[in-house]
Amino acid sequence: ELYDEIRYMDSMVYIPEEEDTEPARVLKIIFKDEHGQYFELTVSTPTIEKEDMQEAIRDWVIFLYLFLLIVLAAINVWVVYRSMKPLYKLLRWLNENTVGNPQSKLDNPTRITEFRKLNEAVAQYAERAERLFEQQKQFIGNASHEIQTPIAVCQNRLDMLVDHTTLSEEQLEEILKTQQTLDYISKLNKSLLFLSRIDNRQFPSSHAINLNEIIRQFLEDYQEIYAYKELTVTFHEQRQLTVEMNDTLVRALISNLLRNAFIHNTEKGYIRIELKGNTLIVANGGTAPLDAEHIFERFYQGSKKEGSTGLGLAIADAICKMYGARLEYRFAAEEHRFCITFS
Repeated sequence: ELYDEIRYMDSMVYIPEEEDTEPARVLKIIFKDEHGQYFELTVSTPTIEKEDMQEAIRDWVIFLYLFLLIVLAAINVWVVYRSMKPLYKLLRWLNENTVGNPQSKLDNPTRITEFRKLNEAVAQYAERAERLFEQQKQFIGNASHEIQTPIAVCQNRLDMLVDHTTLSEEQLEEILKTQQTLDYISKLNKSLLFLSRIDNRQFPSSHAINLNEIIRQFLEDYQEIYAYKELTVTFHEQRQLTVEMNDTLVRALISNLLRNAFIHNTEKGYIRIELKGNTLIVANGGTAPLDAEHIFERFYQGSKKEGSTGLGLAIADAICKMYGARLEYRFAAEEHRFCITFS
């Protein structure tokens, strides 16, 4: 005989097999047998194993998902790298080769049709650019030579005219103006040729140069010029600064900055040169700022200065860019300041 009361409960049950107490779902029922004896039947089902299994299944599903995701990502990266390897090699070849310098042959075998065509197109372009570069160099050299020759002839004829002909004061003054114009054209032609050679990377050789020594040499050479304008020149050396540059270009850089400091100075003004850290500062007195947005453009002169071609700062800027240096201009407290920060 069974009793209607059946009880369910969650309880802690000792499991002999595991020698541990674990949570379980317990069912209890009371019944009487045919002899009139009462018995209690208890059925316990551990719940911990089911939860452990659920957690284990969940963890393994997450692990497998992440594992497959990582494997697929790695395979995709490997496939992309393998397929793009010819492109990377082509880009390295382009970075390593410069127009005007000896170029290595492009060796980039690939079974990808598009990359083979790209290799052929790049090789043809490089060869065409090299031919055009050589033609440009030849043209610039010839043009410069052809211009300098008639200028020199005109100057010589004017000198002969002055020496061997009786001329009035007015005629001599006109001849002097013509000679000044020819001299300006000659300097302009030389500056343009020099700037073109910088742009074309025709100064490949570089070696360690001590800027302190170069600046001291220029200050000694310009001593009489600065004294003519009664300028006070100071050179502050906080350290010895050595740069890896072409000797011709570093001299042109320093010369143009010092010449600019002389041109854009005031009467009885000053020039201050500083070397600190990896920075060169050339400062001079002034009354009004220069146009910082256009000062490094070719032929920009602002207020016209006698003897200026408008190319000095453009040459200095081109040299700095060639060697990865940063050239900046500032005006503060009635002072022009040019700062070059070498990398």
